Amino acid sequence: MKKFLSVRFVYFGAAIGCLAAVLSLIGFLAAWRTKWFVPFAIVLALLFCTLLLTCFFLWKPYCETTRIIKIFAASLSTKEIDRIQVHYNPQMKLLGEHLKESMKVSSAFELSKRQAQYQALQNQINPHFLYNTLESIRSEALLAGLDSVADMCEALACFFRYTISNMKDLVAIEDEIQNIRNYFYIQQYRFGSRLKLVVDCDEEDRDVVVKCTIPKLTLQPIVENAIIHGIEQKIGEGIVTIRFVLTETRVIIEVMDNGVGMDEKTLEKINENMQDRILNHKDGSGIAIANVNNRIKLLFGEDYGIVVYSTVGVGTDVEIALPRTMERRKEFLRDETEGAK
Repeated sequence: MKKFLSVRFVYFGAAIGCLAAVLSLIGFLAAWRTKWFVPFAIVLALLFCTLLLTCFFLWKPYCETTRIIKIFAASLSTKEIDRIQVHYNPQMKLLGEHLKESMKVSSAFELSKRQAQYQALQNQINPHFLYNTLESIRSEALLAGLDSVADMCEALACFFRYTISNMKDLVAIEDEIQNIRNYFYIQQYRFGSRLKLVVDCDEEDRDVVVKCTIPKLTLQPIVENAIIHGIEQKIGEGIVTIRFVLTETRVIIEVMDNGVGMDEKTLEKINENMQDRILNHKDGSGIAIANVNNRIKLLFGEDYGIVVYSTVGVGTDVEIALPRTMERRKEFLRDETEGAK
């Protein structure tokens, strides 16, 4: 009995201790509520506001990035990009500037291509009439025994056909050189035997050179300028040399003449004009060299293009830098030609 009573006193004491602890906790919480509740609530409010501001500044750039991507995907104008306010984020602002520049370059290229196509369509009002007329003249010349006139008509027809048909961006060097041979053959009727053309490249590179592609009508305006502004004013033999140099990633084309050359002021002005992005065609000179330079840069980037070197009384050297792009074609280049048919 005594053992039973002692056990009950132990349990009773434990219950009294738990009750006292609970009452102490209630008293502490009541005191804490009076003294610390307000500061704790302020801290919670500040944390909540900080979280909201963080989410806002993270979410807004994400939304603007999404808008720019949608604008790019929709191919909208740069005015849409200008309306996006990204000044609070330098990275986003830089992205918008790069995007606008890219769209401007793309628009300039499309404009240049449309201008070339429009001019080609103007020239093709009735191309068959032109070809048939030249063929008729050629036939009459053959009947009259005028073989040279017949050959010139054939070269002229081939030159026109290449120039105003098939407006693709890139052609094989083989085709471009053949067009130059036809053009040169026609010019030789004007200048006679004092005008010569040399096409040159290293022997081990010939099979590779003929497989490379370049923008169509890259060489003709440069050769034309060499003849008109260099050799025509020269007394004696005039030679135009086209040399191809291959590197691992580039095709370097040099168009050199031994004409009268240019002074430093004229040369500096020409090279400055090369930097202009005004896309136009100059009357009387085919497709202008500046336009060729612009087309190269629009197709391949600012690392490529044309640079002109010249010395008075020595001649002019036009250097064209292009990426090394390939196309399977048959061997074509020869060391030297004085005409083409």
